[in-house]
Amino acid sequence: MDLNFTPDELAFRQEVREFVAQNLPADLRHKVLNGLILSSEDYIRWQKILHAKGWGGPGWRKEFGGPGWTAVQQYIFDEEIAAAGAPRAIPFGLKMVAPVIMQYGSPAQQQRFLPKILSADEWWCQGYSEPGAGSDLASLKTRAVREGDHYIVNGQKTWTTQGQYADWIFCLVRTDTEVKPQRGISFLLIDMKTPGITVRPIITMDGAHEVNEVWFENVKVPVENRIGEENAGWTYAKFLLGHERTNIAGIGIAKRELARLKRIASLEQKNGKPLIRDPLFAARIAQVEIDLTALEITNLRVLSAEAERRAPGPEASILKIKGTEIQQAITELLVQAVGQYALPLRREAMAAGYQGDAVGPFYATPLAANYLNMRKLSIYGGSNEIQKNIISQMILGL
Repeated sequence: MDLNFTPDELAFRQEVREFVAQNLPADLRHKVLNGLILSSEDYIRWQKILHAKGWGGPGWRKEFGGPGWTAVQQYIFDEEIAAAGAPRAIPFGLKMVAPVIMQYGSPAQQQRFLPKILSADEWWCQGYSEPGAGSDLASLKTRAVREGDHYIVNGQKTWTTQGQYADWIFCLVRTDTEVKPQRGISFLLIDMKTPGITVRPIITMDGAHEVNEVWFENVKVPVENRIGEENAGWTYAKFLLGHERTNIAGIGIAKRELARLKRIASLEQKNGKPLIRDPLFAARIAQVEIDLTALEITNLRVLSAEAERRAPGPEASILKIKGTEIQQAITELLVQAVGQYALPLRREAMAAGYQGDAVGPFYATPLAANYLNMRKLSIYGGSNEIQKNIISQMILGL
């Protein structure tokens, strides 16, 4: 197993680096590198720039409009755009439902949905979790009853990220209550403009409106919007979750945030010296960097397996667990680096990118909100406890 990049891969890295340097808008770069709030328009603007280049779907095959990159090229691309300060791709369309549509959708569904996902003309959200059905997803209760050529959907989804912007939602719904829970689930694509859908905001502890609850009251969904076979949705859901968990690892983003931590620690003072020269704090940064390097090597091993056409197994769970722990550790160190200056949590100041009359340096403004927001990482995509169960079963046989 060779984990070194080939000359062609290094040339590709340089191509990506040059493109991003020439095409990434300065205002987006400033926001991302300083942890400021991005609007939905910011994400869409960057996606359209990538789409115009033919790079809108890094993991997509050429037949669906993607560049047809290898797994290693995708990794290099993600790492380079993160380091440069580009907005991350909103995953729900590009990296979650799109692979399901490519793999299991009908030709008509592929032609209808994939181009608009790629061009950012339609925004997607995920309808998986419910009250009482999060990590235990198979216990979901949102019901879809078939009436002729439609389903009538009733129920509730929660923690629906960015549902307030969404044009479409992909949903797991129960279509058979008489069988084993996993065997009675179907996968529906639902237009968010359909009568009977209500989106209600959930304000998280960082003060943001990022997630929502979505209510379905006699929502009429065409049968043609079902992915694959009725009651086979659990298979498609597991396929999607594998993509989600690998994405959550966020190695490129963690590298960028580690670099930001080092910059801030070089500016902050302790006893008249830069904080990064404090042995205890420097040791904590070093430990995070060691963990991140080990995670990167593990990820490269997964990519090597994919290149040899071997599907990754529990490695996706390992990446998810360690990736989220590292990202959380970095946000904790960022808050500790600025001390009391991280305490004021002013969303209006964060949106403007300036603290106004608040005390402390401008770079301290978003740190508390980022710290609070990143607590979710160990929960979504299947909680880390669930991932540990998967690892124990698949590797240790417990």
